[in-house]
Amino acid sequence: MASAPSSTGELPRTGGPHLPDTARDLVKILVTGPFGVGKTTLIDSVSEIRPLHTEERLTEASARIDELDGIRDKETTTVAIDFGRISLAGGVVLYLFGTPGQQRFRTLWDDIAYGALGALVLVDSRRIDASFDVLGLVEEAGLPYAVAFNTFPDAPGHHTDEQLRAALDLEPGTPMVTCDARDPHSSVDALLALVQHLIDDRPAEAR
Repeated sequence: MASAPSSTGELPRTGGPHLPDTARDLVKILVTGPFGVGKTTLIDSVSEIRPLHTEERLTEASARIDELDGIRDKETTTVAIDFGRISLAGGVVLYLFGTPGQQRFRTLWDDIAYGALGALVLVDSRRIDASFDVLGLVEEAGLPYAVAFNTFPDAPGHHTDEQLRAALDLEPGTPMVTCDARDPHSSVDALLALVQHLIDDRPAEAR
């Protein structure tokens, strides 16, 4: 992978389960973040195959466990993984693994993260502190990552990039972008920011 492909133009949609003949680099990527941040939505928006979801309806019992502040209209939750696939220009194929966002599914996280080359961490600017635990897990796993602020209609608009970066205590080289998880091109741009970061992070002789 010499450089990240562009998302300009139509997104590739093979429509079938088979890899395209041009597939060259197969890359496992985590799509992670706190409960209700839009991981399932992002994978839905970009996957060229029918996504795999393991969603269940929220019940009164789970509402007493899961933190619903700011996401009171959420009705379902991922209880294992989301999975999708997208083929990019240049033969790069991303396998997208969405992680559950609740602490009670922490035991699954290491298994889902195994073999991943990097992570796209979705963040909700209305509840930035909800992202700290997930960022900790990504850093403990030693995964390069990019942060994508998923836009919500009632998200505060007065934070500067510097304030957001400081609130998350991000290293200067960590990519930080804004995306709309419902929009395929916006979601792909966030993934491309991560892919470029992975390329830049590789030793020169391996590029």
